[in-house]
Amino acid sequence: MSRRTPRRRSSARRPRRSRRQQQDDTQMLVVGVAAVAAISLIITVVNWLLAHWWVLIIAALIALLVALGWWQQHTRRTQWQQAQARTLRYGLAQLDALAHRQFEHAIRDLMYRDGCADAVQVGGQGDLGADVKATDPYGRRWVIQCKHRRNGDQGAAVGTPDLQVLNGTGRPVHKADVVVMVTNGRITQPGRVFARQQRLHLVDRRVLAQWAAGSRPLWELLGAVPPPRRPSARS
Repeated sequence: MSRRTPRRRSSARRPRRSRRQQQDDTQMLVVGVAAVAAISLIITVVNWLLAHWWVLIIAALIALLVALGWWQQHTRRTQWQQAQARTLRYGLAQLDALAHRQFEHAIRDLMYRDGCADAVQVGGQGDLGADVKATDPYGRRWVIQCKHRRNGDQGAAVGTPDLQVLNGTGRPVHKADVVVMVTNGRITQPGRVFARQQRLHLVDRRVLAQWAAGSRPLWELLGAVPPPRRPSARS
């Protein structure tokens, strides 16, 4: 009796699809269905708008009225803020009573009062010698370092080391046209000499009092300010 030779199993098995592949196929199917539905919806909306074109005109008019109302409100708010800024005044006693950060904010506000719409307080850790930055109406870039003294002119005087830090960053780092040291106290004589040599501008207690309590912009109180970069309505 002969043995029956067992049938060989086919070596070529149909590869099974992994669960990951099945999930990918399902996701692709869902995305395809969603894309078809979105395209159909867009076509429907476009056809409806073409048939009802007057809706687009009404929507455009409403959007225009809303934008116009926002612009008018923004303009009135800006004009009110500018009017408020023009009336800003500080006495030396007020400035002496401020904390150092508040003093920086006061200097920023005075620059804004003078027409520097972008005046900003930037003082803090890592400020590289700049406490206030601003661009005046003539296009000149101002960098100001503030030194507040609680005791006013009885406090420590601002000296050459402070001015050296400002000089080292004002133009090379901050790209300033006008570099200013402002203090409600005193500035040493060697510091004044150094400032003249390096074209730094000093606002001591006397100049600060004149600027803060008056209405003249700072560039009218300082000498040897660089010429304007652009014409202004004030020129």
